[in-house]
Amino acid sequence: MSTTAAHPVGSAVARAHAVLDEVADMSAWSMSQSETAQAIVEASRLQARLAAVQSRLLEHAETVAVQERNASPSLAVWHSNVTRTTKRESFRQVRLAEGLARHVMVREALGCGDLVAEQASVICASLDALPDDLDPAVLRDATAALVEFAQVHDAKALRVLGRRILDVVAPEVGEAWEAEHLDREEREAEKSSVFRMREDGHGRIRGSFTVPTLVGQMLEKALLAFAAPKHQIANRVGTDEAPEPARRPTAQRLGDAFVELIERLDPKRLPRAGGVNATVVVTMTLATLQGGLAAAALDTGGRISAGAARRLACEAGIVPVVLDGKSKPLDVGRAKRFFTKTQRIAMGIRDGGCTAKGCDAPPAMCHAHHDDPWAHHGLTDLARGRLLCPYHHRRIHDPDYEVVIGGDNQVTFHHRT
Repeated sequence: MSTTAAHPVGSAVARAHAVLDEVADMSAWSMSQSETAQAIVEASRLQARLAAVQSRLLEHAETVAVQERNASPSLAVWHSNVTRTTKRESFRQVRLAEGLARHVMVREALGCGDLVAEQASVICASLDALPDDLDPAVLRDATAALVEFAQVHDAKALRVLGRRILDVVAPEVGEAWEAEHLDREEREAEKSSVFRMREDGHGRIRGSFTVPTLVGQMLEKALLAFAAPKHQIANRVGTDEAPEPARRPTAQRLGDAFVELIERLDPKRLPRAGGVNATVVVTMTLATLQGGLAAAALDTGGRISAGAARRLACEAGIVPVVLDGKSKPLDVGRAKRFFTKTQRIAMGIRDGGCTAKGCDAPPAMCHAHHDDPWAHHGLTDLARGRLLCPYHHRRIHDPDYEVVIGGDNQVTFHHRT
């Protein structure tokens, strides 16, 4: 027999295996409803008690450096290897063992089967998040309160209660700590806000984002408004679609709501970029608008079907530009100093972005430039204007550069020597 098996703990674990072997061979067909329910509850308590035993063993394993047996970089990695557990789960179990070592009352409750491992993990995390200089008596009260709450609340509810536990056991401390904690969280959340988008090559854009809690909840409320049953039923008036029962929206329904939210953005309330509101411009022929099949072009460089173009032509966040034959530029003459919004849109369609050779800055990042300086009696005419990004707009007014406009309307810069 191995040294481990000879130790009282090892022997007890071996006896537990023998008992489980006995239970595994038993048939449960004759158990009543109440007996089955009670056995399931007791099996859950047994699982919790085993989790407490394993946590104590993992704590000791760290002490005797068991990971050195196979040169594992950490105890969690060793545990993952020898138990065939995923590394994620092994790290979770090691963290629980470390937390229980710090919070003995929680370990005792788990060992008695009064908690489940998931609850114990949440309670330890909540206690670890409290101020380091918290009075030991207050910490004991907080631990006792959370263990008591665990008798009627699951781990999800305990996570919420854990954030406000000082309001229960020490209100005078909790108010100041919460204010400081929320302020720190909000500052860190603002710094970590990110948004990513990428095309998948199949007519879709995928993305992910991280935003502060308040912003995320504002977005969720807006999406729920679009996905609400009343709104969905109102959108189906006059159609053959049957109304859906009232329930929390699925991910697909929230996705549809997000699409509707974006399509209904009012461009008048959006910041201006490049002299024009952040509005998508859809360019189509008159035939397409009247029911043709030709695709429409977006000022972002993409293309959409004729049906989608006709639908979007009436949306608030879309500017339809209908072409019939040759487009004629609008001449504003001397009446205006700056190019109008209509002219800017037309330039974006015509130029596609910065007209400096080799520059790919999009229309929204460009300035409208007069080929004939307005100060020298030049006209604010579309035919004599062009889009240039801020860098090339500065260069075109830089006397150190000579400018040549080619037949393709592209601007070439040559540094004067």
